[in-house]
Amino acid sequence: RFSLLLLNLEEYYFEQHTANHVINKGCRDERKFRGSLKICSKSIIFEPDDNVQPIIKIPLRDCISIKAPEDNEANNPFTRDTSGGISVVCNQVFLIKERNIIAPYKTVRGRTEHLFQLDVAGKLGDVVQTLHQLYRASCLDKMGDQAAMITAILQSRLARTSFDKNRFQSISETLHMECKAEMVTPLVTNPGHVCVTDANLYFQPLNGYPKPVVQITLQNVHRIYKRRHGLMPLGLEVFCTENDLCSDIYLKFYNYQDRDELYFLIATYIENHITEHTAESYMLQWQRGHISNYQYLLHLNNLADRSCNDLSQYPVFPWIIADYSSSVLDLTKPETFRDLSKPIGALNKERLDRLLTRYQEMPEPKFMYGSHYSSPGYVLFYLVRVAPEYMLCLQNGKFDHADRMFNSLAETWKNCLDGATDFKELIPEFYENDSSFLVNSLKLDLGKRQGGKMVEDVELPPWASGPDDFLQKSQEALESQYVSEHLHEWIDIIFGYKQKGSEAVAAHNVFHPLTYEGGVDLNSIMDPNEKVALLTQILEFGQTPKQLFTSPHPRRIIPKSKSLSRTSSHNVSITESPVFLNEESFEDLTEESITLAWNNIAKLKLAEQYKLHKEAVTGIAVTCNGSSVFTTSQDSTLKMFSKESKTIQRSVSFSNMALSSCLILPGDTTVISSSWDNHIYFYSIAFGRRQDVLMGHDDAVSKICWRDGRLYSASWDSTVKVWRCVPGETLSNKKHHFELLAELEHDVSVNTINLNAANTILASGTKEGTISVWDVTTETVLHQAFLLLFPVFPFLFCTDSRHLLSTGEDCCFKVIDVQTGMLISSVITDEPQRCFKWDGNTILSGSQSGELLIWDLLGGKVIERIKGHTGAVTSMWMSEQCNSVITGGEDKQIMFWKLQY
Repeated sequence: RFSLLLLNLEEYYFEQHTANHVINKGCRDERKFRGSLKICSKSIIFEPDDNVQPIIKIPLRDCISIKAPEDNEANNPFTRDTSGGISVVCNQVFLIKERNIIAPYKTVRGRTEHLFQLDVAGKLGDVVQTLHQLYRASCLDKMGDQAAMITAILQSRLARTSFDKNRFQSISETLHMECKAEMVTPLVTNPGHVCVTDANLYFQPLNGYPKPVVQITLQNVHRIYKRRHGLMPLGLEVFCTENDLCSDIYLKFYNYQDRDELYFLIATYIENHITEHTAESYMLQWQRGHISNYQYLLHLNNLADRSCNDLSQYPVFPWIIADYSSSVLDLTKPETFRDLSKPIGALNKERLDRLLTRYQEMPEPKFMYGSHYSSPGYVLFYLVRVAPEYMLCLQNGKFDHADRMFNSLAETWKNCLDGATDFKELIPEFYENDSSFLVNSLKLDLGKRQGGKMVEDVELPPWASGPDDFLQKSQEALESQYVSEHLHEWIDIIFGYKQKGSEAVAAHNVFHPLTYEGGVDLNSIMDPNEKVALLTQILEFGQTPKQLFTSPHPRRIIPKSKSLSRTSSHNVSITESPVFLNEESFEDLTEESITLAWNNIAKLKLAEQYKLHKEAVTGIAVTCNGSSVFTTSQDSTLKMFSKESKTIQRSVSFSNMALSSCLILPGDTTVISSSWDNHIYFYSIAFGRRQDVLMGHDDAVSKICWRDGRLYSASWDSTVKVWRCVPGETLSNKKHHFELLAELEHDVSVNTINLNAANTILASGTKEGTISVWDVTTETVLHQAFLLLFPVFPFLFCTDSRHLLSTGEDCCFKVIDVQTGMLISSVITDEPQRCFKWDGNTILSGSQSGELLIWDLLGGKVIERIKGHTGAVTSMWMSEQCNSVITGGEDKQIMFWKLQY
């Protein structure tokens, strides 16, 4: 029955002792109750073995005396069989869970004496000494002094202990790190020791509660996040699942160096097993419809430091539905929905006008709202029926007043619109599948309302037939077309550019400065009492999420005449079902996304640039989630660059010869690089080593392509070869098996190759300017055109595969008809264009001088010139959505470009 929730906020549970609680010692009605005596930093708790008896909690500040009578004392109440007794005299006691019923704590006021007999009498002196120390701390006037003394006692205990290595799963495990930390769960933290080996992460609580050791196998870890805890960068959260809301362990460290070292150890281990996602990568998935609105909001919350283990930073979800009175919920009517472009406080104009008047008259620092949209109190307001002990912990053993409870959806929504201080949003549970938080299944006595009605289940709107139906319709509303078209506006307010600064003021979205990340520097506050008071205020008031976007969030691209609601998938889990109902929707969405990007391609802006190599960059490949960029160079190295940490994570050299191109195999497990040393190298991302080598040519390999399990390689040995590649078992000694399927002979060195979308036609360009169009299935030349007087640079097929665009050192773009081999049109350029991307009409090219040029092919003119590299642009990568570009140049740099819609 005992849990850490019986402790006060910011209280620690130190140790327990088996004992008897003796009542009315020496009297005829003397009684003994066997149980466990818990020593905590601010209280003494006795948990009887008999569930009928209440748990007794004695606040140390209410104690009059704590002593163990000596044997030679007069009127000694102890005899031989009562050795090990501790007498506690106090003037207030709390009785908890009497008859094992969760209810508000009963308070017994007045002087009472409690005698506890320890089973191990030898521990009596140490226990009394500890209680005296903690009692002195509780009697200090100032909270800061109390906290400082308790922290000193805690750190002394941690310093005298260490992780028990006998708890390792295997004797062969190698210890990498050990440090002190606290395991965080909602409202409470539990101190102990953290240990990381080459196989496991361990946490051993100082008090052995709830179990001696928490163990997580590193191989099972999917995600790991650094967290703010108490406004300090001391938290670390570990997930062994991909999409779950709750983590497997949340740790808070005593200094950021320990946190960062442990993060590095775990991240280094799992780097080879998982791919890390950024807000931008999730945004792209959401835009394209690969993840639902619910999933996207969940990921954004996660990235913004919101955690189910921290009620002051609990995941925040929007109110979506504004209609709680109709008998039928009509998701086709805009008035059914809340205005997602405004914060809750700005939805009611009359209330907002009053708030703005007060805001104008307020001295600095100004804020519009005196309460936040997410706080521990609001979270437990919604969850009290399933988490009553959390509410009792937060509110000192009491439930809220019955009329202030979560009684009705309609009432709660109305209060959020009209209430002077109520601006709360919702929590994820409103869009999940467990409706238990709406039902008083525990039969809790939550009080009686003014009208005499008991607080029972939450009153639902008329359009919901029951709790499950309410959640189902809420899910459908969240995934509806209206919300999909407007959700980006709410993201701007909560996670985006309208969260802070002048944009927040214009959006009427200004909260107390202390709620924002960086709003206060706790390290700069020297007065411990001021620091404790400030921290308590911030944690109870709530915190604004970490800002994820600093520019307007792009809207979701909705397929024409397609609805995003999932009304037809009533029984399908949100997290498992696709947002769209058929593949055609995906195709429409992708097509519209690409069209939108190309229409705005002139708005390409340089975001970042890095010098990675010692010579010109020759190839760029990017993992599916966009987190890792691989580049090859004439300096002979393959480098792996992390977009998040902005550092080179790996640098590999296979020989002393230049690498000419690279690509990543599907699944993001292997990178293939072609080299001037005649070889093609396979590098395992997962295992960080060269996995295989294909010695397939007699001269430098100039370009490689991968399509449908086949490798196409071009070489200066005048051939293009087609290989069927059977991947090896990377954990064994088996290598890839390569089978040569075709060899396409040329007269001179081949510089470049490309394939059409169907992988049936291959085009090759040679050093002398010949372009050959091959039928891959028959290995025959369809057409051959001597179009250029100089070497051919890369070329591309149009999306419909009917046309081919090429360029070379002759400063000319040429469009060739694939079926006839005829030159259709050409555009003269001022200088050679070394690489390019093409949508069939518009060209984005990288020039010899380093500029990016945007061309209107039909008009035969340059639309835009964008300053880029200081030398030739030698390679170019474009995302599938065409809104992100990476270029590499002779200046040894890579540049990241983004569309600014």
